[in-house]
Amino acid sequence: MCCSTLKYGAFLAAFAAVAGSVYVLEQRAVVEAAGTQAPRFEVDPMWPKPLPNHWILGATIGVAVDAKDNVWIIHRQGSIEEKERYATWNPKASECCVPAPPVLAFNPAGDLIANWGGADGQGYEWPSSNHGIDVDHKGNVWIGGNGRGKLPAALAHDESKMSAAGAVHDSMLLKFTQSGKFLMSLGKPFASKGSNDIDNLRLPAKSIVDPKTNELYVADGYGNRRVIVYDADSGKYKRHWGAYGNKPDDTDLGPYNPEAPVPKQFRTPVHGVILANDGLLYVCDRTNNRIQAFKTDGTYVKEAWVAKPTLGDGAAFDVALSRDPQQKYLYVADGSNMKIHVLLRETLEVLTTFGDGGRQPGQFYAVHSIATDSKGNIYTTETYRGQRVQKFNFRGLAPVAKKDQGVVWPKPPR
Repeated sequence: MCCSTLKYGAFLAAFAAVAGSVYVLEQRAVVEAAGTQAPRFEVDPMWPKPLPNHWILGATIGVAVDAKDNVWIIHRQGSIEEKERYATWNPKASECCVPAPPVLAFNPAGDLIANWGGADGQGYEWPSSNHGIDVDHKGNVWIGGNGRGKLPAALAHDESKMSAAGAVHDSMLLKFTQSGKFLMSLGKPFASKGSNDIDNLRLPAKSIVDPKTNELYVADGYGNRRVIVYDADSGKYKRHWGAYGNKPDDTDLGPYNPEAPVPKQFRTPVHGVILANDGLLYVCDRTNNRIQAFKTDGTYVKEAWVAKPTLGDGAAFDVALSRDPQQKYLYVADGSNMKIHVLLRETLEVLTTFGDGGRQPGQFYAVHSIATDSKGNIYTTETYRGQRVQKFNFRGLAPVAKKDQGVVWPKPPR
């Protein structure tokens, strides 16, 4: 009896010691997590307001915020299914729906304030698969495209294969006023000759204009493997480069393998680009799952991987900057894993993520593009069957409690 009691007491003591160690480790983890802060967001399920005229969005593949915090998006009318456009049939099949004009703008309250685009005009051809939108510091609107033929067509299942040889229609980037007046085309349809052709683009994905120099940086793109720079007024060529600042090479790199040696060139698509106030340019090498940072002259600075094991469409779809004075954080849209990654810009470390796959507010189906307004709010768009724009309200900095936050639903008022 005595020995049994002693053994039981020793067991309790050992159990208490282990439990105490676990508690200490858990508390340490909580303290360490509390020491790391990141921006916190909540989805705004009431933004934007409903569209008029029975309009409906297709694959929504671009978002930008102008100097007045108006939100501009672009979507593909050609991606809308026949049963989604019954009201356009002849004879009319039902009251709803009608493809909205491809370019739409909303004010901060979510009201629709502009809509236009979709047809050829004097001096230009509209992209057969419009892609990406930017509004520069002068208020000009820039639109790219990734359509190979003149008529809209379904995109390849593996978009890294869109760089295949042959002429492509969307070899240009178009510049408009905010009312849709055509201003300039960089490149001509079916004219691209590859990644070292300085006169034409090849399925350009996104652009950004430096307000300090008026230089236009283009993520080029689905067909080329480079960043190229032009004067935003004259269209004069300035410079271009590939991964690590190298001369771009159009050699097919084959399927992405996360265990393979680091690729020395971009894969296609070179999909996103953003310029920080300190002069660092961040480029999304989408199907390589990486972000590369450069000086504006093309000098390579650093890189980081986001969800490196991701196959298929890749993880590094688009990138945006936080709006604090130091622009301390990067936000990376990940259309394959259906989330937003929050990175510390100084180290490119992933601090946390939010979002999850689904169709409810705060969830994503192929989140494609991302932008921020002057208040730090995030706007996203979704491609494929996602077909929408969402707003995430900035709620300040908070300790990182979870690496993956999931859906950031609004907290009920107290």
